Amino acid sequence: MSIHDLTVETIGGSDRSLSDYKGKICLLVNVASECGLTPQYEGLQALHEKYSSMGLAILAFPANNFGAQEPGSNQQIQEFCTTKFSVRFELFSKISTSGEDQCELYKFLTSDESGFPGDISWNFEKFLIGRDGTVIQRFEPKTEPQSEELISAIENALT
Repeated sequence: MSIHDLTVETIGGSDRSLSDYKGKICLLVNVASECGLTPQYEGLQALHEKYSSMGLAILAFPANNFGAQEPGSNQQIQEFCTTKFSVRFELFSKISTSGEDQCELYKFLTSDESGFPGDISWNFEKFLIGRDGTVIQRFEPKTEPQSEELISAIENALT
C-alpha cells in the first residue's frame, strides 16, 4: 500500500485522490492555527515557492487533536492561512490524526506498513513521501521547514 491508494477531502470539500501526486515528492504535515509551531506555515510556504517547480507538493492537513489548537471551520482555516501566511500550497479538510476517528491516511502513516510507525506526537509532524507514494522519512514537529535536515532530505528525494 501507498498513499496513492487513498482519497482525501480538499479544504473546499471535494474528493482528491492522492494518486494525483504520483511522480511528485510530497511533504505531508498536520497543521494547526493556534499552536506555538504555527509560524512554520511561513517556512512551508518558502519550501513550496522554492521546490514546487521541481516536483515537491506540500499537503497540509488541519487537525484539532492536540490542545484544541485548530478549532476553526475549514473556511476559517483557509482564510487564516491565506491571509496570515499567504499559503499557496495544498490545504485539506480538517481531519483527525489519532484516536477512534483517525482518518485512513494517518492510520497508514502511523502503521507498521508505512515503515515509520508510531502515534503522531503533536502538530506539524512531517512525512516525506516518495514519487511512488511510500514514506521516505518522518520528522518531529519541532523540525523547522528550513532546517538543514529537512531541506537535505527534500533535495535528495527530488534528484
